[in-house]
Amino acid sequence: MFASLFTTLSLAALASSHSVITYPGWRGNNLITNETFPYGMQWMYPCGGVPTTQNRTYWPTTGGAVAWQPGWFQGHQTAFAYINLGFGTDGPDGGPPNMSNPMWPVFQLRGPSKNPYPGTICMPQVPLPKGANVSAGDKATIQVVELAVHGAALYSCVDIIFAEPGDPRIPEVNESNCFNSADIGSADVYTIVTRESGQNGTTSNAEHRFWYFGRHRSNAVWHYLLTWGPVVAGGLWIFL
Repeated sequence: MFASLFTTLSLAALASSHSVITYPGWRGNNLITNETFPYGMQWMYPCGGVPTTQNRTYWPTTGGAVAWQPGWFQGHQTAFAYINLGFGTDGPDGGPPNMSNPMWPVFQLRGPSKNPYPGTICMPQVPLPKGANVSAGDKATIQVVELAVHGAALYSCVDIIFAEPGDPRIPEVNESNCFNSADIGSADVYTIVTRESGQNGTTSNAEHRFWYFGRHRSNAVWHYLLTWGPVVAGGLWIFL
């Protein structure tokens, strides 16, 4: 197992800008760039250019661990990560018809530098998508998406068969296949509404902020002077 993990991480490090799923499995090696995939296989939706595998991995019906080596694009220190699930085998190549069922809210990956480096992310309990009902024996595909700062996405997948928790066919989760590297951090992703759908743009808060700090800088200067001038003057008076 250690040898297999080392090989996987070595491949990921050599690829430098791609992701490898280390648990519960991996659909197949798509760290390939050739005439067919001149930009690399992992850019191909939905699973990085690799067709559905017949060698599926067992995974709990209650959700379970997902771990991967994210790799890093040269010049991109951060990325957004998504974990999705596709149900069934009615889609292309005997896979899911779509991968539009989020298992975990989007979050940000944070690395120590803009250069590529190895490292592993472990999520020990990824739940099923909201409202999902599965039974032992059902087939599905887990999709890990890494979105770069320039908007392009990398795709990796693992095809699974659901099994009851405790089934011995479910691969063991341990410190060799599911761990968090110290060099890789994460952050929650939030949004701030600057303008509601259907709202008149000329009266929105976003428009007012843009007015003061963008199009009319002279007004912005007076705004600062009127707001902070008395505070600064009072502070200086203390030292007189």
